[in-house]
Amino acid sequence: MKIKLLFITAFLTLGSIFSQTLQSPSEFLGYEIGSRFTRNYKVIDYFKYVSNTLSNVKLEKYGETNEHRPLYLSYISSEENIDNLENIRIANLTQTGIIPGNSKNNKAIVWLSYNVHGNEASSTEAAMLTLYDLVTKKESWLENTVVILDPSVNPDGRDRYVNWYNQVKSTPFNINQNAKEHVEPWPSGRPNHYLFDLNRDWAWATQVESAQRIKMYNKWMPHVHVDFHEQYINNPYYFAPAAEPFHEIISDWQREFQTEIGKNHANYFDKEGWLYFTKESFDLLYPSYGDTYPTYMGAIGMTYEQAGHGMAGLGIQTDHGEVLTLKDRAIHHLTTGLSTVEIASKNAEKLNTEFRKFFKNDALEYKSYVLKNENEDKTNRLKALLDTHEIKYENTNNGSVKGYDYSTQTEGKMSVSSSDLVIHTNQPKGKMVKVLFEPKAKIVDSLTYDITAWSLPYAHGFKAIASKTKVSSAISKTTNKITNIVDKSAYAYLSKWNSLDDATFLGALLQADITPRFSEKPFSVGGKSYERGTLIILRNDNRNDNFDTNLIAIADKHQRELANVSTGFVSSGVDFGSYSVKPINQQKVAVLSGKGTSSLSFGEVWHFFETQLQYPITNVNSENFGSLDYSKYDVIIIPNGSYSKVLTKATLEKVKKWTRSGGTLIAIGNALNSFADKKEFSLKKKISGDKIKDTDLTPYADKERKGVANLITGSIFKSTLDNTHPLAFGYGKDYFSLKLGSTSYEYLKDGNNVAYFDKEAKNVSGYAGSKAVKNVPKSILFAEEKIGSGSIIYMVDNPLFRSFWQNGKLFVANAVFLLNSDKLK
Repeated sequence: MKIKLLFITAFLTLGSIFSQTLQSPSEFLGYEIGSRFTRNYKVIDYFKYVSNTLSNVKLEKYGETNEHRPLYLSYISSEENIDNLENIRIANLTQTGIIPGNSKNNKAIVWLSYNVHGNEASSTEAAMLTLYDLVTKKESWLENTVVILDPSVNPDGRDRYVNWYNQVKSTPFNINQNAKEHVEPWPSGRPNHYLFDLNRDWAWATQVESAQRIKMYNKWMPHVHVDFHEQYINNPYYFAPAAEPFHEIISDWQREFQTEIGKNHANYFDKEGWLYFTKESFDLLYPSYGDTYPTYMGAIGMTYEQAGHGMAGLGIQTDHGEVLTLKDRAIHHLTTGLSTVEIASKNAEKLNTEFRKFFKNDALEYKSYVLKNENEDKTNRLKALLDTHEIKYENTNNGSVKGYDYSTQTEGKMSVSSSDLVIHTNQPKGKMVKVLFEPKAKIVDSLTYDITAWSLPYAHGFKAIASKTKVSSAISKTTNKITNIVDKSAYAYLSKWNSLDDATFLGALLQADITPRFSEKPFSVGGKSYERGTLIILRNDNRNDNFDTNLIAIADKHQRELANVSTGFVSSGVDFGSYSVKPINQQKVAVLSGKGTSSLSFGEVWHFFETQLQYPITNVNSENFGSLDYSKYDVIIIPNGSYSKVLTKATLEKVKKWTRSGGTLIAIGNALNSFADKKEFSLKKKISGDKIKDTDLTPYADKERKGVANLITGSIFKSTLDNTHPLAFGYGKDYFSLKLGSTSYEYLKDGNNVAYFDKEAKNVSGYAGSKAVKNVPKSILFAEEKIGSGSIIYMVDNPLFRSFWQNGKLFVANAVFLLNSDKLK
């Protein structure tokens, strides 16, 4: 017995000595954490050093950013758990039903994510401190807990911020709020390379960082996930529990345990006298956050917010006269991170028990969501998203289904075939299926932090039924690969036009110097009917020896099925030589960026062209826009933004002159304000009937809640389309739009009202204030004002919003390629 005790004592002594030899982050880096910002490669160097030194820490590279910075996860636990890590992972997935079997896990799995917003930079500094403290001071917690630590979710944004700050900071740092080091330039370090907010991209996974992270998340399915953030400099620290509204699928246990975690944090903060708040501002509804997405996957998902943000630098004086330092900020995040691991370790068994319960989905109202497969490209795009989240889908059997009809918002019936898609809720991730597909999210509080509607059938443009009974189905069939045949006797090749994939194909043709045409009218030839917008690729327009082989190679690469015809004489409609069959020339596209431009909106346009259309654009600095040689461009896109200092009267006159000569200007969102109610343009703001107001005697405490009556916070409205206009080619007679604001515009009196809200228009899903919603009927959504031989396209709602509203993207392609593109400039 004595020998055993001596052995244990010696082992613990050796462990203590060994932990003391491990360098702290400050020792390794050569400066105290908080005295400067650490660039990403040095952060990774420290994590590599710890994993190479200790046998209970494992580092795994899981991806790479657009700017080729590596993405890593660090696994921290006991040595025994690290040796058994794969078995722990499999046991955890087994207890959810994701992997078949009867295994039960007894280890808590805690995932800590840092720096999703690059300029909220204290959290990555805290990540290094957290790693060190866990392995040197908190080893007992690791006996039953696996900690997964992502030191920097957004290293491109972080280094953008850190590099800028290091260039402009004073020595010593200046605490004056007006100092240059506290005024971050456009576009800031918050977003990633393509200027996307990664904290709004979890469910949509449009960005490479998100897609790679979700793959790892699915491999682990942690019990607790924390997303570390910073808010503005005058705010106290925020931690769980979250604010209302909570989505209805969130379990009582998830809510209760958030409170337990918050109380544990409060104990540490109370001892230090640090200020904090809970249950305010940050709700759990929108599914694409770093707290909500994990919550809907069964975890305790939480956001922690430290005062600071890109404004704070190494130190700043707040409005309260206090000096907020980077060191303070890092210590606060260290405290909540360690407290989270502690409370999880103490409740490991309960976490696993409740985690298993979450994946029982018998009580969900809708058992199946059925989507009509009228467009294979759309269906494949949705399947790819479901595959990303490892959500299962099948094909329906022939027959009909009854349930809630998304198109009419009433109970209805839809015939189905073996090619239609069905997603059942009776699967491990059934609750996430409900969240993503439900026609309307139940909103118990109108004060929310983000959009309140996102249903995928609307976002992807499907006719759909939500059924309360499980729909008969079979395992989904794979799609056959398209292989086209060269036909050198063909008069023309034809290709459909009704999806973004068709537009990408078109862009590839233009870049290969193949000139297509498109038909403004439907036609029939060779026993088949073709819709407006159909691409007609004539041999006469492409007289070179390699025309057929180049065309077929591009079509096969993009999986476009070509029909070859031997004549331009159609059986109905217009012949191929008609003036209604217009050539599409290469379009030179410029997009406005920089001061005044919403960096997010610019990023959406940039990402859309580079990664989806795969078509070149020129980014133009807004400060140079007035002196730009517009004649070098065929299309100019002005993203959402505020342009009072950019689109001056003189600049607008130059733009109008360029438009008159054949240019296409596309204005998105608030950019329309620069054209509205000016005598040179037809666009007029819609005046609300509530302009005359009595003196507001609303109590102070109720003013915020009353104010939301004037807001539309990301809700869905049904619009009517004129699909005889090229801007709407490829669409049906209606379109569901995500409306992000309450500003409305009258029908154009001199122009084409291509997409509009009629007098019966009403909110389909999401929150829309009682006053704001009155202004939507009889207003435009997308409209064209003809000026000379060119056009201004007004897009009131942003069809590229966060790149997840897939059904809007073809409108942008239509505006770029099908309007005024027949003119040689």
